[in-house]
Amino acid sequence: MPVPKNFVSPARMSAKERAFSQIQRWIIDGTLQPGEKLIDAELAESLGVSRTPIREAFQLLEVQGLVSMHPGKETKVTDIVKDDIFKMYSTMAALQALAAEVSAIIIVPKQIEQLRAINLEFESSIKSGQAYQAMEADEQFHNLIIELSDNPYIASFSSSLQIHIRRFKYVFLKQPITATQASVDEHTTIIAAFENNDSKHAQAMMKQNFIRPMQELHGLL
Repeated sequence: MPVPKNFVSPARMSAKERAFSQIQRWIIDGTLQPGEKLIDAELAESLGVSRTPIREAFQLLEVQGLVSMHPGKETKVTDIVKDDIFKMYSTMAALQALAAEVSAIIIVPKQIEQLRAINLEFESSIKSGQAYQAMEADEQFHNLIIELSDNPYIASFSSSLQIHIRRFKYVFLKQPITATQASVDEHTTIIAAFENNDSKHAQAMMKQNFIRPMQELHGLL
């Protein structure tokens, strides 16, 4: 099970948090492949921690559905199920569209500028081929809109779905720029709808921002 040796470890994190964060990232970016057996001793050596935080991280990752644990046997990265794309993305589209509809009515100029700055960062990451950074910027854009909607149920359900969608989103954002630029343009249109307090247009464009990648991803995988 080859794992990188030259990664940057986040500062000020416990051993368990560090292990969880890094293994999660390796699963999302494909360093650890679907179906791959995870060996706690090798991961512990790579991350410079004992085997205990690795096992604790496995438990958290299992709750997220990213690994499956079989005590006394093995721990493996869960497989990606192609048809889950429709289930996850359509649900997330509905949640995000509702958040956009609500936020469009109450958003203020300062928050609109925040969204515009995040979208510029998103575009820059796409153009420089930094798929993981692009994914994080995209999530930051959508999470700010969810925060503005002030609905804890949207926030909770979206957060749960986001972990699983990340594995698909990373694949999508590694595509040629012509395929991913559409996401930047849709964000720009959503921002324009916010500027006009146009809740219906914001809702429709937000839904499109998830349904289009869903359809394209299903064709890629």
